[in-house]
Amino acid sequence: MDLRLQAFERLLNIMDELREKCPWDKKQTFESLRNLTIEETYELADAITENNLEELKGEIGDLLLHMVFYCKIADEKNAFNISDALNSVCDKLIHRHPHIYGDVKVANEEEVKENWEKLKLKEGKKSVLSGVPSALPALVKATRIQEKVKGIGFEWKTAKDVWEKVKEELEEFEHEVEINSEAKEEEFGDLIFSLVNYARFVNISPESALSKTNVKFISRFQLMEKLITNEGLKIEGMSLEEMDVFWDKAKASLKNNKAIKGRDL
Repeated sequence: MDLRLQAFERLLNIMDELREKCPWDKKQTFESLRNLTIEETYELADAITENNLEELKGEIGDLLLHMVFYCKIADEKNAFNISDALNSVCDKLIHRHPHIYGDVKVANEEEVKENWEKLKLKEGKKSVLSGVPSALPALVKATRIQEKVKGIGFEWKTAKDVWEKVKEELEEFEHEVEINSEAKEEEFGDLIFSLVNYARFVNISPESALSKTNVKFISRFQLMEKLITNEGLKIEGMSLEEMDVFWDKAKASLKNNKAIKGRDL
């Protein structure tokens, strides 16, 4: 038996047993699992950001468990089961890949994406943007919106055009800040949206880039705290100028460690 199928069957059997015998598992509902699934998704995202493949393996398993759990609850409600869910996504993939399972010809990845969005509209979607979840984090949502409309040709022609738009939005934001207008929040949103668009044009994931910057800042700040403590000082009583000295030391130390690690590889 295929080891993949064997492992999946093992998970299904464990889920059946837990749902029958475990007080906690028996009590769970779609609603009670929802926030836990979101948490697991963010843990998966952290593992990807940190390039921790061992953690990634575990988080993928956790999410697979949640998917099986939802299907088990649905099966109990006579709504659908795991086979229905898997066949549904298989049917969708076949339908939306006519260049693989049909006679459609595509030249590149972009044409695949365009066909995908056009097929979704033919399936009855009222809007190209109807598939963007309302609960997505704003930065991810902005990226998905732009990718979706690009699929039907609503797109700037060059990265230079987009950068000019960024500069335009920055000027408008600066103006609203100078006069302390209530519109400054809206203009700041426009600026971020245009920066997300530019990032997409130069093949940068805004969410990934910001996540890595957050990790970098946390690492530097925590090392700065450690260096200050090692000197017998308390950060609470230090001036910004004094903290900056230790910030630069932390930055240099982490940069040096990264260079050494790179040479080791």
